[in-house]
Amino acid sequence: MKNDCHYHPGEPAKWHCGECLTHYCTGCMPDADTRKRHGLCPQCGRSMRYLGAATAVVPFWNRLSAFFRYPFHMDPLIVIAICTLVPMLLSANIVGLIVTLLLLVALFKYTYAVIRHTADGHMTPPPLATAFSGGGFNIVFLQLLVFILMGGVVFSGALIGGPLLAMLVLAFVILALPASIMVLAMEHSVGAAVNPMNLAVLISRIGWPYFLLYGYLILLTLASGAAQEFAVNHFAPQIAQPLAGFLNSTFTLILFHMLGYLLFQYQEELGFASDLQSDGMPEHDHPRDRSLRFDADIDMNLKDGNYDRVFSMLREVLNNDPGNAHRIGQLYLLLKARNDSTEFYRYHPRLLEWLANHNDATGLTELLVVLEKAEPGFRLENPELAVRCAGALYRHGEYKAVLKLLQDFHKRFPNSEHLAPAYLLVAQTLANGLQQWDKAIAFLKFIKKKCTQHPLQVQMDTYLAQAEKHEPLKGPRASFSGGVDVIRD
Repeated sequence: MKNDCHYHPGEPAKWHCGECLTHYCTGCMPDADTRKRHGLCPQCGRSMRYLGAATAVVPFWNRLSAFFRYPFHMDPLIVIAICTLVPMLLSANIVGLIVTLLLLVALFKYTYAVIRHTADGHMTPPPLATAFSGGGFNIVFLQLLVFILMGGVVFSGALIGGPLLAMLVLAFVILALPASIMVLAMEHSVGAAVNPMNLAVLISRIGWPYFLLYGYLILLTLASGAAQEFAVNHFAPQIAQPLAGFLNSTFTLILFHMLGYLLFQYQEELGFASDLQSDGMPEHDHPRDRSLRFDADIDMNLKDGNYDRVFSMLREVLNNDPGNAHRIGQLYLLLKARNDSTEFYRYHPRLLEWLANHNDATGLTELLVVLEKAEPGFRLENPELAVRCAGALYRHGEYKAVLKLLQDFHKRFPNSEHLAPAYLLVAQTLANGLQQWDKAIAFLKFIKKKCTQHPLQVQMDTYLAQAEKHEPLKGPRASFSGGVDVIRD
């Protein structure tokens, strides 16, 4: 059964908690270790079962073209070439026979390794060294033993029940042969590969796709035979023999890759877990980002409606890290959704700064309205923040909000270095936004008179000249030689 994440419908589940009966996707479990198959449930803290790619893998019938491309990677092509062409170059003596048999064993070892490699989530073939080094050569002899035992079972059926029972036993053996090959490749156990109950359980757990794959395997076998017959009948022996061997090996790799993929597709039903592997890229243990776990917990609690819990989590983080912009943004969205004016007022300096940094004039306007309701006549006590908020509002045409925010700025902050920028914004708002030129001129003259040491002083004559001509207040044109910061509209 394929399951979606409980919190993200449409996302395949990768973890399942048997205690909470909840499925989680990768996004819900950023701190889990998929390589070690270890993850703790965010709800109860108990170890969970890793589902691997069981819920996300593409059905084998949707990737037939990939199966046919599989043998044409570099590694399998070299294996096929060595095992097919080298015997042709050897002398017909005992040494040549031994080398040929060894190469045949290596080829079959490689094909069985393909099943295990694919079942483990590798969609590219095993490396060349798999065929010629390491252990696992006994798989060929184990398979021969399986064939002998299966033949003995059929023969025993004929002795006990006659031709009818023999035919029934033979039909089961033929039907269960792909399952037997899969079991042998995964477990390297002759007993498991010939146990009729074991094979019947595997077939029943996979269900009807097993029989669909069986049909594909029959077609592949027929196609392989037809291609080899064509090569033998239409080409000279020097060409036909290696071509037939190449075709036989190629179709065998395709067949075994399909068997491995069937195991990979139905891993959950078969009781193991594997995921798609990034072949060729080494895995490293990197420190896990704890903030991702925190984000996932917030997301799940929000979906469960635990808003108080989310607020407590954010409050605790902000107590330890007051300037964390990401958490401030999350807090703003939570308070906005809850329409919590009390907490809006408590955290308003950080929220206003966050909104100003994001140039969110709409959010600033809405929050200022909330603050006005919470405290009639509300005024910001931070002159720099007031100017930054006013600048964001001005850029989005919120002119009345700008004037209200900077009202009586010179009385509230008479010695502030932000007085000149604040009243320049007021002048630009009056002139450019409201076409009130006389009032704009008055504020510009105030800056010229009171802020004599401010860097903006050198630009006041230009602004005044523009205001007197009823031109937009944009200040002097940019210069790359003057070294003076220019405020533009």
